[in-house]
Amino acid sequence: MCSNSSRARRFAATPVAASVCRRPSIPESAEFTEPTQYTVTLKEGLTFANGNELTSSDVKFSFDRQLEIADPNGPSSLLYNLESVEAPDDLTVVFTLASEDDQTFPQILSSPVGPIVDEDVFSPTELTSSEDIVEGNAFAGQSAITDYTENELIRYQAFEDYNGLLEAAETDVVTAQYFTEETQLKLAVQQGDIDLAFRNLSPTDLGDLREDENVTVHDGPGGEIRYMVFDFNSQPFGADTEDADEEQALAVRQAAANLLDREALSDEIYQGTYTPLYSYVPEGLTGAVEPLREMYGDGEGGPDAEAAASVLEDAGIETPVELNLQYSPDHYGSSSDEEYAMIESQLEADGLFEVNLQSTLWDTYNSERVEGVYPAYQLGWFPDYSDADNYLSPFFQEDNFLVNGYSDAEVQETILAQSSTADEAERTALIEEAQELVAEDLSTLPYLQGAQVAVSANDIEGVTLDPSFKFRYAPLTR
Repeated sequence: MCSNSSRARRFAATPVAASVCRRPSIPESAEFTEPTQYTVTLKEGLTFANGNELTSSDVKFSFDRQLEIADPNGPSSLLYNLESVEAPDDLTVVFTLASEDDQTFPQILSSPVGPIVDEDVFSPTELTSSEDIVEGNAFAGQSAITDYTENELIRYQAFEDYNGLLEAAETDVVTAQYFTEETQLKLAVQQGDIDLAFRNLSPTDLGDLREDENVTVHDGPGGEIRYMVFDFNSQPFGADTEDADEEQALAVRQAAANLLDREALSDEIYQGTYTPLYSYVPEGLTGAVEPLREMYGDGEGGPDAEAAASVLEDAGIETPVELNLQYSPDHYGSSSDEEYAMIESQLEADGLFEVNLQSTLWDTYNSERVEGVYPAYQLGWFPDYSDADNYLSPFFQEDNFLVNGYSDAEVQETILAQSSTADEAERTALIEEAQELVAEDLSTLPYLQGAQVAVSANDIEGVTLDPSFKFRYAPLTR
């Protein structure tokens, strides 16, 4: 437990890892000095919490390391346009890009791929253990992590020598605790055992908390999406199956898209806290269109079993189609059980699919999904930065984090073009075109968009839910 000091606070998170808002905070300047060169000049006197100097060498090391390790569950796919990083002196970093005028690269530097790590602590070729990171005290943000137990607890200590653009941490010590049960999280914030709860409270619990005069519910803009992924190798008629057939595999994906009832998922499972999503770029961002509404189902957002049956019949596919569908019961909240039970019933309702629904805990799920084990499976997305590109590049560039066997040259060219187009109208048109193209291929099937919600004790100040889509610990105080 935290002490009762006015400078110590306890907050909570559900199994989704809590994240601190990051943006480029160590440069003196950052600008394009050539059409394909982005030059960053660091501030003088930067250090990590362990006392080591933070120089351009650490910056180069951090990005080279991301590309070298290229962990499928990491953010390295965001660096698709990065060719090289040079450090001509201690304070200068030059990023050389593959294409000119990259409109997204400055935002990418503020994303989870951008934090700078200490080259004296981190391995250049493999993941560094949490224990080694904490022991190495290799932190340069508003806070350092002094204690970490996976899926249980993170303790943050304010870093006195922080010299970034953000304000210094308001609270000396913040403890983030993970809860495996949403009901326990609700009770903990109601009873004052924790000061704030963030993410994945159930719709019913949120409804109850909004009526509780002892707590405050904070609502923010939503960038979270829920979607289904198809593995192009192991799905029915996928490339690695005995009866591989590209057209029939597409027909299976199209049939599933025709049967999905987003309104029912929104209303019956989430009571409107998630809304139907018919696009790849969520509502509210530049370039968001709804190709999935028009192309599948009844053309107005509802399901259409006749359309699903027709596409399967035209492809010469006998029904029911056996589909193995996987989800995680512990990562996206307990409502995932109901959510995927409903999706199973929607796919099976007219006898077109026979779904084998399975669940796997996240620690195993997150490694197995990139190995082609799951023909179709659940994922959610919390954006790295507030731009349409972050809902396209990580998913549909060739070296994407899904590792689901999808690759389309026209899609990749269109996504790359939008990222390097300065004219707003032209870029918007390219973003729209990219969504139309991926809607034809159905590498993923988006279906819900959620808002940010936090619940705090009434005397907690500094709760910030903004379009960065990252929860901020540093401003929190009482």
